[in-house]
Amino acid sequence: MRLFPVRLSAASSSMASLAKMLDFYSGFNPSPLSIKQFMDFGQNACEKKSYIFLRKELPVRLANIMKEIALLPDNLLHTRSVSEVSSWYVKSFEDVLEYEKADPTHDNLQKFVQDLDLIRNRHNDVVQTMAQGVIEMKENEGGQVDAPTESSIQYFLDRLYMSRISIRMLINQHTLLFGGNPHAGGRHIGCLDPACDLSDVVRDAYENARFLCDQYYLNSPALEIQQHSSESADSLPIRTVYVPSHLYYMLFELFKNSMRAVVEHHSHDNNDTLPPLKVAICKGKEDICVKISDQGGGIPRSQTDQLFKYMYSTAPQPSKSDLHTVPLAGYGYGLPISRLYARYFHGDIVLLSCEGFGTDAIIYLKALSDEANELLPIFNKTSSKFYRATVPTGDWSNQSSDMNARQLSASTPKRYNDLVQDA
Repeated sequence: MRLFPVRLSAASSSMASLAKMLDFYSGFNPSPLSIKQFMDFGQNACEKKSYIFLRKELPVRLANIMKEIALLPDNLLHTRSVSEVSSWYVKSFEDVLEYEKADPTHDNLQKFVQDLDLIRNRHNDVVQTMAQGVIEMKENEGGQVDAPTESSIQYFLDRLYMSRISIRMLINQHTLLFGGNPHAGGRHIGCLDPACDLSDVVRDAYENARFLCDQYYLNSPALEIQQHSSESADSLPIRTVYVPSHLYYMLFELFKNSMRAVVEHHSHDNNDTLPPLKVAICKGKEDICVKISDQGGGIPRSQTDQLFKYMYSTAPQPSKSDLHTVPLAGYGYGLPISRLYARYFHGDIVLLSCEGFGTDAIIYLKALSDEANELLPIFNKTSSKFYRATVPTGDWSNQSSDMNARQLSASTPKRYNDLVQDA
């Protein structure tokens, strides 16, 4: 069996044992939780119950994605950076398996929290290191990656990063609820805010993005916020149950993109006042929408699909020394990962652009916490077909046209939709 291009911490018998456990746990589907379930458990938190759930659920989620790492093309799997990421997953899987049959004694519960902290910190740089691995693969291939391989990498990275978001959510909830100072979060239930003021998060993300924009361009657009609720009984500002750090990440990335577009598009205007960024926060019966509207010149329709691809960026590619000083800058990962954060609880991010004028970016969140279920990747025997290189055949006239490109690129979202259906 092909496991990973890393040396395991023990002899070959231990490798065989680990491979057996990997086969065993990857045979189970992850158990998605809703925001309501996270909240209900957190309000009546029982450390033993959480421990018993996580010692089974974490190996399942780790094993499901580890099986897919092993399916990557050899030219990516055997890069130094991807080998390093693989070793982190192997070690974390081994660490969690230590508790498989351990009783929830006081000492075991304390050590479990400590080990979860170690696992989370071990995986802090997965996104950047994986991005570096893709860069290494491109360099080894002379800078050219064929379309089928790029499609497979896009499919895999969506699943890897969504798995990572979900595992960190489970770990954060447990360590915040049962760590050294469980009541330090105030009204927060773990990392969830039961009354998250969306406009506050919007302002925080805007101010931090504006600080960067002012530093780089010496100018930045102002912010205007409007709020509307379809329910007359709802008071403003609009609040919901959500993970503020997830929403902040999405907004910060969208604000950075909008500010850059506005400043550069109006750089030759005689007027010193830039058109403002307009944010509309709307609550309906099913969805909560946060819409950011800018007048940054818009995006050509031919480029819209590219913005959510990991191997595409309009910013300069960072050097290896920038890995920690400029997180994600130039890798092109900000928008695709923002969309994963939105989709994690069955929301979404959609871009609507008018070339020559500006762009609307809409974040969709579920209005009801019992409908906001985790979206999780599931490994099964058919997964391998998504990693096999196939030669696409055009079935439209004018093969160089945008229509044909869109038809071919549609295969990736379609496969991602399989993930939605399975979950």
